[in-house]
Amino acid sequence: MSIITNINKAFDHRIRLGIMSVLMVNESADFKELKELLGATDGNLASHTKALEKEEYIIVNKTFIGRKPNTSYTASRKGKQAFKKHIEALEKLIGK
Repeated sequence: MSIITNINKAFDHRIRLGIMSVLMVNESADFKELKELLGATDGNLASHTKALEKEEYIIVNKTFIGRKPNTSYTASRKGKQAFKKHIEALEKLIGK
């Protein structure tokens, strides 16, 4: 087995890596929080959250606060497992 076998391509971009990192240590985060924390544009963040949603690594929750729409994200069980494997693979790679 190759040393890079468990490195997950879904997390190869810094924005996706950041999204998952935030969601691993927080129960959830909304679009505005992620945008500010990661320094991403609306379009950039939207495309990366869609990519993670497509992989079923995050769960998207759309609600309204008053009359304003609010989108929040939570890491799914599948996403948490995949991200843990990815981080472990990176740690092994760095350790070699």
